[in-house]
Formats: sequence, C-alpha cells, structure tokens
Amino acid sequence: MKVLKFKFLAVALTLISAIQISFVSCSDDPGVDSYYTSTSEYASDYLAARPQFSSFCKILERAKGSNGKLRLMDLLGTYGSYTVFAPTNEAIDEYLKSMHKSSIDELTDADCDTLALNAIIEQEYFTSDKSDDTYPQPNMLDRYLTISSTTEWSSEKNDSVAAFYIGKKFKIEHADDSVSNGVVHTMSSVVGASNDMLPQLIRDNKECQIFWRALEATNMKDSLMAHMDQNYENEKSDKFETDSASWTNDALCIHTAVEYDNVAYPLHRYFKFTVFVCPDSILKEKYGITDLEGLRTKAKELYEPMYPEDAGIEDETDRRNYLNRFISYHILDRQGTYYTLTANDGGNLAANFNRRKWDIADWYETMMPYSIMKCSFPNGSQMGLYLNRRGVQSRADERGVFVRGAKVSSPSEVNFDGTAINGVYHYIDDIIAYDKNTQEVVLNERYRMDCSTLSPDFMTSGARGHYTKSSIDGGRYGNGGQGAVAAKNVNTCYGFKPGFAKNIEYDKNTHLHVRMRVLTFWSYEGDEVTVKGRFNLKIKLPPVPAGTYEVRMFTCVDFTSRGIMQAYIDDIPQGIPFDMRWNGQTLFGWTSDSELGDDDAIAAFDKSIHNNGWMKGPKSYYSATNETGGTQGQCFRDAMNTIRKVLGTYTTTGKEDHYLRLQQKMESEDNEMNFDFIEIVPSTVYNNEYFAEDRW
Repeated sequence: MKVLKFKFLAVALTLISAIQISFVSCSDDPGVDSYYTSTSEYASDYLAARPQFSSFCKILERAKGSNGKLRLMDLLGTYGSYTVFAPTNEAIDEYLKSMHKSSIDELTDADCDTLALNAIIEQEYFTSDKSDDTYPQPNMLDRYLTISSTTEWSSEKNDSVAAFYIGKKFKIEHADDSVSNGVVHTMSSVVGASNDMLPQLIRDNKECQIFWRALEATNMKDSLMAHMDQNYENEKSDKFETDSASWTNDALCIHTAVEYDNVAYPLHRYFKFTVFVCPDSILKEKYGITDLEGLRTKAKELYEPMYPEDAGIEDETDRRNYLNRFISYHILDRQGTYYTLTANDGGNLAANFNRRKWDIADWYETMMPYSIMKCSFPNGSQMGLYLNRRGVQSRADERGVFVRGAKVSSPSEVNFDGTAINGVYHYIDDIIAYDKNTQEVVLNERYRMDCSTLSPDFMTSGARGHYTKSSIDGGRYGNGGQGAVAAKNVNTCYGFKPGFAKNIEYDKNTHLHVRMRVLTFWSYEGDEVTVKGRFNLKIKLPPVPAGTYEVRMFTCVDFTSRGIMQAYIDDIPQGIPFDMRWNGQTLFGWTSDSELGDDDAIAAFDKSIHNNGWMKGPKSYYSATNETGGTQGQCFRDAMNTIRKVLGTYTTTGKEDHYLRLQQKMESEDNEMNFDFIEIVPSTVYNNEYFAEDRW
C-alpha cells in the first residue's frame, strides 16, 4: 500500500513526530501537521467510521459513477487509486444553505452525482506530490482542479503555517490521510469546479483586458470555445472504458517486450487549450502599451521583418495579420499545466536528468500557423517554467547563447484560478513572439521532442505523464515485469483509436498507446509511445524555421519482440529498414566512451557512426535505480540498447508541412516499436565546422 509522503515546504522537518499518531479526528484536529495512515481501511471505510463525514457518505451512497453502474461509496471500497476531497458536515450544511435547501433529502440524484464526482480524482495525490499545479488527471466529472499553497497565521499555534487550497477558494482543512486505496483530504467547504469556457475566464479577469480585446478583435476567442468531439465513438464496454471498473479486465493486457501493458481507451475526446497571457501591468511597464492600438503597433514591429509579404493584410481575423499572429502564438491546442508542459512533473522524474548540463525542455506547435514554442524548466537560481528560453540554468549554453525567455507564473503566484472546462491560462512576465530573435537565435538548436507530445490528444487526455492507476505495488510510477492479470498490473496505459490522435495517421492494423511514466526503464522522460502490429504511421512533423534539418529517432532496442521499420520523409524512402531486435554493438559497433579513451577518440567515433546513420543515446538522461527515484542508474549514452537512428534530412521554407512515415516490414501482429523521441536538428548544429554537436 502507499505510504504517506507528506511534507509542507519549510516546515517539513517538524512532521517527524506526527508519524506516530494513528488518527486525529477533525473535531479534535490539531492542524495539518498531523495525519493518519491505515494499512487496511479503504477510503469508504475511513469516511464511514467518522461521524464528521456522515452527510458526505449519504451523498456518496446516492451518487453513481460515470457509467451509472456503481455507487461511489462502493467504488471507494475497491482497489484502485483515489484522491477524495471530503467535506465535513458543516461544509455541506453551508452548501445546502447557499442552495436554499434545508437537508440532503432535498438534493436530486443529479445533485449528488455532481457533488461526489467533483470531490474524487481517480489518482492518488498527496500535497507533497502536487502542491502548486493543476492536477494532471481530472476529477470524475472531467473537470481539472488546481492546488496552490500559501502561508497563513494560526492563532492556535501563534505562528505562520502552510495552507493549501483547491481552486484558490476551497481550503484543505486537514491533509494527507492515507488509506489503502488512496488519500483523503478534509475540506472546510464543498469542492466545486469551473463550468466556464476559457475565453470567459480571461474576459472576467480585469488584469488582462488588453489581451482579451485582442482575442475579440482577431476572433481567436471563438477558436477557444471547442470542448468535446461529438464524432468520437467509444465502444461502451469494460474493455475500452478508462474508469476504475475497466482496469481489471484481463482483455486489456497487451504484451510488449518482456511485460504486459494494461491498455484502455478514453471515454471521451476533448479539445482543450493553453493560453499564455501577458497582463496589462506588464505590457505597460515593459512596453508602454496601455490599449489595443498599442498592442497592434507592437505586433507589427515584431512580425513585419519576418513576414513583409503580409503587411497589407488588415483583416485581423486573417491568420496572417500581425495582431492575429501575435495573439495566436500565445496559444497551444492542448492542455498544458505548470508541471505537464515539461517532464519536470513535480515528482521524482526530474532527478533522472543531469540538470547541471541540461534544462528539461519540450517544444510545441502553437496556433499561429507554422510556428513552434519552447518550454523549459531550468534548475538553480532561476528555477521555474519558461517560454522560449535558451541556456543552461542561469548561464549560456555550450555555444555561448543565453536568452532568459518569459517566465510562467505558478498557481501560487497568481490571485486567480485559470482552470476552465476546456483548458487553462497562465500569466507570463513578458510577451513572446515568433520573431527574428526567436527563429534565428533561440530556436537555432536541436529539438528533442518526446513522442508523447507529438499529438495534442496525448496531453489533453492525460495520457502523457500518466502515473500508475493502482496502489498495488506501493509506487507512483510504473515498473517492469508486469504480468497478464490486469487486476495485478500497475502498467495502466492510454490507447488511441485511428482518426482520433491529431497529427498522426494510422489504420486498424496499427495498435498505439502511450505508456505510463516509468523511472527505471530505458524511456526518455519516463514514458514512450508503443506501436504494435503491422503498423504504418504518418506523423506531421512539428513546424520549424526555414532551413535544412536532420531527423532522428531515439528508441530502446535489443528485444526479440521489436520489429523492422522503414522510414520515409515526405513519402521518400530513407535508407534501408532498421531492425530494432539488435543492439548498438551489432548495428554499428557500439563502443563505450571508457573503452575509446580520450575526447579526441570519442569525437572521432561519434563522427564515424553518425556518418553511417547512428548515434549513441543522450548523456543528459539516466534511468533510476528504483521507483522512488533520487538515485541515477545507467546513463543512456552508456547503454548499448538506447540509440538514435538518423532517419534522413529535409529542407523547409518554414511555411509548409512535412511528414515522417514509419512502416513495419515484418508480417507480424505481435512485434512492436518503442517510439520514444524524435530529434529535428538544423544543419547549423549537426554540420557545423566550428562547434561539434554536444553529447547531452
């Protein structure tokens, strides 16, 4: 079962004595620095045994799950992984009073469903796991909840104490009571979730009215109104549902390499967006912009040098218009929270990186046509989430370039909850633009793009960065050696049907799923896209600035279950098929750096294998030695089964689409491909006579 992993910022050391406390009721609650841990109670047992939750239990008895088949009280009495935001009787009384009702009996069954589903996430989150972010998994009403932390004065303790809020206004009165199937947080009010669409939230924020007026003028606000794909057809059977009842169906277990993945499909397909908003105060302070006309002038200043052919386009709803370019570049067509826009998930995964040499980063296409944005999370004195930053920590990179970029505010640093029903918005401390500096300086580097980011659906569905959905093994991240019995398999993964993963085309002969995060396997950023069968994938490559680029694929090889893959760029075959069943030593004479000796010998070897279409894995990432992280295991550069295959090159104007196609050449339904990350590398990096490409 899960052990408690509770820590409150700087006061964490004061909690050690609390470990010996078995239980403190809410009525006698001395504060959130005491907690409860049970090795036998389920969440339902915990709630039923405590009179302060009797009203909530009555609501749970009446409420049904998303499929309407199971009482939520019964659900919380099963194996699984749950976070329960349990309101006290007093909190429910206050809620009833606000609704002009005198008792729970006056609530409809639909009311009970809403209250209960809002209060449960089907994934366990302690405050140490997430204390300043939007939870990556939605609640059971498919609404995303945000947790933020602050300090408040406690008259009882005569000191400042840590305090946690859901959605900025629902206080966690008592946190992190661990039960055998998750965690219970005691709430002083009933948890609600926004029903507003993203444009409504931005419109109602008085601190960002210039940005809002630009959304109106360009009509981009209408582009942010999409929510659910009504064409998505999901077979209503336990085999395909991703709620708790489905993960115990043995038909879900898909054999991959030396283990089984437990694969189910999302119940719904949603459209969600991420908007980066520069508040009015920043526009005025840094650029003297006080109205929409000032923003129009700034947009022209930024984009006319790069797109002079569009100077006469005055229709601001035209995507080529300068104001339209400005505003749409601040928008992503996917759900991106503070800790999901990079692989720094706020947990143990970050420890797998060498962060002294490498800033954790990912790249995303924006809603400005043919444009791309970089998100990075450096360590050190400038730690945080940034857009279009280049460098390492607070210094220049190995080519002498440092650009700070725009810093993204965390949920605790703002006075609002930016989570809408169809996305999230963040404050940034500067404007961002796909201007000359961004294209020719910031993004004149190697793009290492995790395959779990290649489709917005992978992120919006919660598949990317998905933790295990069970408490079976006592770990949050997945691990190897899982068998074919679904109820005992923690490797819960999200599958995607053909036609419902944007940017990727494939047919019914292709099985595709995104794996949960694993710290100990040879997967960059902890996850991968697994492709199985007689696959034929066509991937729209992310847009990059004009130039010539080399395309590479990183993969874990040396399993008999791997396949033989042929690559095509823009439907042109690239080299001979790649047999992924062999390791680097067999494929290209892989030799360790320690055997090669000095830097000159290592550089000569790297150049030789690159000329023949091969590269070692990156030096920046390690597998961990266990599921709790913290101890780095094998560096990917030092493993002969983690390699990069150079697929080919292409040249782009920066204003057109290009495609990568990967095709299985084995006549087999059982062989698969580990699709981990791709690299899109400008010739100024891979073919530079003055600066060799770094090994990181």
